[in-house]
Amino acid sequence: MTSIEGSVALVTGGSRGIGRALVQGLYERGAKKVYATARDPRTVTHPDAVPLALEVTDPASVAAAAEQAQDVTLLINNAGASVNANFLESPVEDVRREFETNFYGPLLVTRAFVPVIERNGGGHILNVHSVLSWIGVLGSYSASKAAFWSQTNSLRLDLKPRGIEVTGLHVGYVDTDMAAHVDAPKSSPDAVAAQALDGIASGAFEVLADDLTRQVKVQLSEDIAVMYPQLTA
Repeated sequence: MTSIEGSVALVTGGSRGIGRALVQGLYERGAKKVYATARDPRTVTHPDAVPLALEVTDPASVAAAAEQAQDVTLLINNAGASVNANFLESPVEDVRREFETNFYGPLLVTRAFVPVIERNGGGHILNVHSVLSWIGVLGSYSASKAAFWSQTNSLRLDLKPRGIEVTGLHVGYVDTDMAAHVDAPKSSPDAVAAQALDGIASGAFEVLADDLTRQVKVQLSEDIAVMYPQLTA
């Protein structure tokens, strides 16, 4: 289990949505310092956060952020993109762009910060996935999040002996800019952040933040036609 009180956290994509809610929640639970990253650190508006420039797809930017944040004990990989490229019709470059942000981005950040967390006595990593890690309905987005889920599962095994725990957060629609076009029930960023931080504190391997996510997770053990009824229509 990881104590949030007194921790030093870094939240990628920390200027809005779930990221900003996580920054707020971390301070409410006693975090000593929270770095909130964004491509433009001027967009970080939380009054106590430490703004930090970061482009997760740029190795030089990641290295610079890690050099500046040498006291981190808790890493939250929240930054992501929603390109939703169609595998048959969209340019392959769009598919690659989604993977660069949603898979390789957090991998670069994790590789940069694992030595930092280890030197500071161990800690925790939270990776923000999606219910779409488990259901392939949005092309490159679903695929990139499925790959990220697999990355998390592997990292959890690799990092446990090094004193670093890993939690995966899965969530459906959240009331953020990314889901502004969706006409469906949405969770609030604050509610998702609270569940994620509860998961960190309890050492949970996974946090399923809403009913839709819990329903889809159960269906993974069913026949594939249960998940995709259109196949038998």
